[in-house]
Amino acid sequence: MFMGKYFLIAAVIFTTLIFSSQAFAQADVIEKRQQLMKGQSAAAKEIKGAVESKDFATVETKAKDLMGSAAKIVDLFPKGSTTGKTKATAAIWEKSDDFSANAKNLSKAAGELAAAAKSGDAGAVDAKVKAVSGACGNCHKAFRAEKYSE
Repeated sequence: MFMGKYFLIAAVIFTTLIFSSQAFAQADVIEKRQQLMKGQSAAAKEIKGAVESKDFATVETKAKDLMGSAAKIVDLFPKGSTTGKTKATAAIWEKSDDFSANAKNLSKAAGELAAAAKSGDAGAVDAKVKAVSGACGNCHKAFRAEKYSE
């Protein structure tokens, strides 16, 4: 009789630990992707300022940063990571191919911006900045809610 009670208590504790570890894992991945996105936003702001001052070396560096972080986006949105303080919409997982394509488009646009900055062609840099901005905006329109889910 006592063994059955202890087994039941152990099962409840084990189940609680499993669910709480999943919640912590989701919170961790959400925090990591938010940090990545904040880093991308900061890089975009630095690019804008560098374009205005014709500091193409900084534009190139920050564009390469965007390129690198864009390659990490998809991995930071594992299926089911919707619980917690997030603006991710279900469309990310419902249209995962489109979401992946958007991340690749950002990476490509950032690479083209880096190349334009390296060339020193102000007109090309302006055009590529618009392409990077468009890549960010397209993804946000399709896959990001206006408010946090909590």
